[in-house]
Amino acid sequence: MPADRRPLAIFLMGPTASGKTALACALSERFPLGLISVDSALVYRGLEVGAAKPDAVTLARYPHELIDIRDPAEPYSAADFAADAQAAMRRIGESGRIPLLVGGTGLYFRALQRGLSSLPEADAGLRAQLAEDAAAIGWNGMHRRLAGLDPAAAERIKPGDAQRIQRALEVIVLTGQPLSAQQHGGRGKPFPWRVLKLALLPGQRAPLHDRIAQRFDQMLRHGLLEEVRALRQRGDLQPDLPALRAVGYRQAWEHLDGRYDAAELRDRGIFATRQLAKRQITWLRSELDARALDPERSELLARSSDAVQLFLGPN
Repeated sequence: MPADRRPLAIFLMGPTASGKTALACALSERFPLGLISVDSALVYRGLEVGAAKPDAVTLARYPHELIDIRDPAEPYSAADFAADAQAAMRRIGESGRIPLLVGGTGLYFRALQRGLSSLPEADAGLRAQLAEDAAAIGWNGMHRRLAGLDPAAAERIKPGDAQRIQRALEVIVLTGQPLSAQQHGGRGKPFPWRVLKLALLPGQRAPLHDRIAQRFDQMLRHGLLEEVRALRQRGDLQPDLPALRAVGYRQAWEHLDGRYDAAELRDRGIFATRQLAKRQITWLRSELDARALDPERSELLARSSDAVQLFLGPN
């Protein structure tokens, strides 16, 4: 077999609050790495507290590409990320370092490495019609409609997930084919980098759940509501924008709308974050070529460093 001469890259993946950023920074102290954020909230400027964005001191010492590159009013897709990440990886490689991509947005990792299927662009008129239908029959009714047209997609999409139900129905109308038949990676040739995947997978959920609760409480103390108030006061942002559908921001926005009190905000925010972590862990377990590391183990940095050293080879 010919030697694989592709340049090297590292994916450091994990659920929210699992310590990915701290580990990435520690590894960059030991190896010639350049960090790239893989996080659908951190791309947006002005999302600081609720996005758990690394602070200015951390970013000055450990610069991350693809943080603060969009205004919250601007869309940013997985395809955008894939293009931006490859450009950042090339820049890092040209500087003599190895790109380390760190984050928890599985769709971004997948789009980068495997490509995206050629699905149609959103259609504003059709989306408006689907929204009218939903107002008449509810999103549970729309989910039943989807189940009749694309049972496989309906099985994966929860009845309350309005955004994904709408997109699945939109694709069916625009293409005449079920979404499930079209959701396959679009990359026809090997990924240009040889990748080491490290996945932070907790052996027990309880410590992660405790950290999630502690972090959400810290966000509230450090000004999450003030941050969301400032975003609302801009006047050009709506809660259905991708930036503001991020966990924590959605619940804070609804609280400021008067839909529930502060105690319920806390409960909803923690619950939504735990559900996000659950989905992230489920996705990570499907990455069969990833090396699983328990973030609760004291030897996490040593084991991660050993894996990176082996991957990079002798100096």
